[in-house]
Formats: sequence, structure tokens, C-alpha cells
Amino acid sequence: MEVLENIVKTLQSLLSSYIDLDYSMWLYRFLTPLIVTFLLPLVFVALIYISFLVLFIYKLHRQVIMRAVQTDRNFWRVGRKIVAAIWDAHARIYHGYEVIGLENVPQEGPALIVYYHGAIPIDMYYLNSRMLLQRERLIYTIGDRFLFKLPGWGTISEAFHVSPGTVQSCVSILRDGNLLAISPGGVYEAQFGDHYYELLWRNRVGFAKVALEAKAPIIPCFTQNLREGFRQVGIFRNFFMRLYNKVRIPVYPIYGGFPVKFRTYLGKPIEYDETLTPQDLQNKVATAIEDLINQHQRLPGSILLALLDRLPAFRRASSGIKKKVE
Repeated sequence: MEVLENIVKTLQSLLSSYIDLDYSMWLYRFLTPLIVTFLLPLVFVALIYISFLVLFIYKLHRQVIMRAVQTDRNFWRVGRKIVAAIWDAHARIYHGYEVIGLENVPQEGPALIVYYHGAIPIDMYYLNSRMLLQRERLIYTIGDRFLFKLPGWGTISEAFHVSPGTVQSCVSILRDGNLLAISPGGVYEAQFGDHYYELLWRNRVGFAKVALEAKAPIIPCFTQNLREGFRQVGIFRNFFMRLYNKVRIPVYPIYGGFPVKFRTYLGKPIEYDETLTPQDLQNKVATAIEDLINQHQRLPGSILLALLDRLPAFRRASSGIKKKVE
């Protein structure tokens, strides 16, 4: 016992001669929040690759799985359900995720879901999972072309029908009676939007042309506190904007992964109207999404208050229309 004590004292003496333990503890405590803040987004990247792994295993062993699941012979349906269950569980536990207005999505037939694009569109993963599990409907999704250069994304896009999309391919998807999700702001809105939740559509009317040609209703979509879950760093914005305009891939660093309250609001359908021009329809949809934002989002967004939204008592106290700060 005495020998052990001598060894411990020797080690303490040796460490203290080379390391300032008080400073090391202070540095550890100071850097921990910063490290956690930037590492949390990697959790969601990991979840995407877990989804890839599940789908890859399912694809590799599909014959065994299909023999085991005789009641459902659709190649990807079982795999999608497994992945949807993973994402829905994460949504419920980590963000207390809810969907308001699910009844506005038709039980069958086409509809175009137009949504506000957060820094990471994790809300669309959640919404698609909820739709699959509760409505047995898959939301076809338009994704940016850079995604299809990522390892593993091909399998995910094949299983969940994610595609770069053209006007004609989108019209075909809707005419086949499917649900389709498009964000007119795309990666630009994801990268350069902020906690004031302004739409950054840059006069894009492609989605309106799709809806008019397919004669499909449009469902406006917005997720409360989406920008409080993930944000861009607040420095060097102009530099990253210039860089993005040159390379056309996400370059603005993201931080967050905060377990804030997420609620996805699906508004009343905007029915097909042949008298509207694409620009008129774009303005009408933008107004509908802005109304959802003004009704259900605290402006400017607050990470602390969005975390408190997880508490039932706080949600009741802060319910109702949020006042926009001019």
C-alpha cells in the first residue's frame, strides 16, 4: 500500500512539473461547449450513413429478406420502413417532433409540398418518415446535384426516390399520383438564411410551372425552430457567399444539432388555378409560407427559447401567434 502511494505521489509530482493542471481544467471546460456544438452535426451525418448501411444490407440480402416477408413483395418498401422507423424514433426522442396539418395531405393522388429549407433539411427526413409510417405514402424529393456525388447517397436516393429533378420529370412524378417535395430556395436558402426566416427564392418559378402543368395542388410547409436546430457561423458571410457562387456546393460552416422543439406545419392546399401565371403562383405560395412563419415562429429565433419549447408548461405559456420583430 505504501509503495502504491509513493508511485501516485511521484506521478503527481512529474505531471505537475510539466502541466498546469488548473489551466488544463479551465481550458477543458472552456472548449467543451465549442467542441460539442460543432460535433453534434456529425451525429446527423452518422445517421444518414446508418441509413445507407441498413439499405445496403437490405439490398445485399434482399432474397433472404423477401422470402421472410412474403406479404409485401415491393423491393424497397420494407427497407424504407426500417429506415423510417429509425428516423421517426430519433425525431420523437431528440426533437419532440410533431406534424400539424397532416390532414391537408391527400390520402391519394398528387400534391406538391413546397417547404422552407433550413441549414440542414432534417425536418423533411422526419416528415417523410412520419408520412411513410402513418399514411403509407412516400414523398418523392428533389435534391441538389452535389448530393449525388457523396458516397452512399446513390442507394439512399434509389430507395427514397430522391432526384435532381427537371420540370418534366417532376411533372411525371405528380401525374403518376405521387407526393413531391421541392424547396425553391434550395442550397442557397440553406446556406444563407438566418433566424429571421426570410425566403431566399431568387425568383425561382420552376416549382410553379411544375404544379401548373401537372394540375396539382401545392401544400405550403414550414418547420418551427428549424434554424435553431442548426445554424451557420455568423462571420465571413460575404466571403462564403462569393465562394458558393463560384463552386455551387455548400461551403458555409454549420454548427448546432441542438435538441430544440420541431413542429412541421402543413398549410391548406393551394388548388390548381389555370388563370394564374407561374409568377403569380410563386407569389401566392411564398405568401402562404410566410404566413405560416409569422403565425408559428418566434422572430428572431432563439435557441434558448426553442429548447424551452420542449417543456409543456412553457409551450402553453408561449402558444399563439409570435410577434415579428421589425
